[in-house]
Amino acid sequence: MKGIILAGGIGSRLFPLTKITNKHLLPVYNEPMIYYPLRTLVDAGIKDIMIVTGGDHAGNFLRLLGNGKEFGLKGINYAYQEKEGGIAEALGLAEYFADGEKVVVVLGDNIIEKSIRAEVSAFDKQTEGARILLKEVEHPERFGVAEFEGDRIVKITEKPKMPMTKYAVTGIYMYDGKVFDIIKTLKPSGRGELEITDVNNSYIQKGTLTYSKLEGWWTDAGTFDSLLRANNLVAAMK
Repeated sequence: MKGIILAGGIGSRLFPLTKITNKHLLPVYNEPMIYYPLRTLVDAGIKDIMIVTGGDHAGNFLRLLGNGKEFGLKGINYAYQEKEGGIAEALGLAEYFADGEKVVVVLGDNIIEKSIRAEVSAFDKQTEGARILLKEVEHPERFGVAEFEGDRIVKITEKPKMPMTKYAVTGIYMYDGKVFDIIKTLKPSGRGELEITDVNNSYIQKGTLTYSKLEGWWTDAGTFDSLLRANNLVAAMK
């Protein structure tokens, strides 16, 4: 199984901090933000990893991470997203790297408390489809929100004004090799991007999406408030 970290974008919500660097290179307590999703994958047993980045500061990732020796890796693969095309578009750039294998995808600003080794192992046993990780949150309207019938997810709505549940879709996704065929069928959303929620809903329609509820705390770090929260959570854990 291969790992993909999506670390593109211009980080407009964190301007001017992102005027001279990529958002995912900003510090979270005592380490660069990108260390956390990278460690999430390595701790789950994934050693074949690609980072998809973009913008004017992409070369800084290579200077910081090199070949990943610090994380016990023999090498890190890199891909460059030329424009702001959305999460799904960025994932599509990793098709040649995935080479038909299952992938675990982590958004570069997602930081979690616990290991996802058990969830990755469960997905490894899945014969097909996708697996997402959910977390109950106070403000689900900021995220993609899962709706249920019984224990089954029937729909995911992106940033709903009136969420049906408090279960947010975290930025950790697991897909079989068919994800890249799905991405090729997507049409841009109203904001001109290929949405990862549309990918997940496609798997729901096929009846092949499973989920786990994430243990421990989880936060993104894409706004000033969430970046502060991430710093405080990590500091308390050290």
